[in-house]
Amino acid sequence: MEKSLKKLKKLELLEIILAQSEEIEKLRTQISDLETALADKQIKIENAGSLAEAALSITRVFEEAQKAADLYLVNIKE
Repeated sequence: MEKSLKKLKKLELLEIILAQSEEIEKLRTQISDLETALADKQIKIENAGSLAEAALSITRVFEEAQKAADLYLVNIKE
C-alpha cells in the first residue's frame, strides 16, 4: 500500500484526501443524527414510564372512589 501511494501524483493524493474528508464529514453528520434520534427515543421511553405510573395512580384513585361509593350505598341502605 505504501509503495502504491508513493507512485501517485500530488493531485491524486489531494483528491483522495478530499474524498476522505468528505466521507468523515458525512459520517460525523450521521453520528450526530443518530445521537439525536437515540436521545429522543430515551425521552420517549422515560415518558412512557411516567405515563404508565400516572395511569396506575389514576386507577388507584378510581378504585378508592369506587370503594367509598360502595360503602356510602351500603350505609344508606342500612
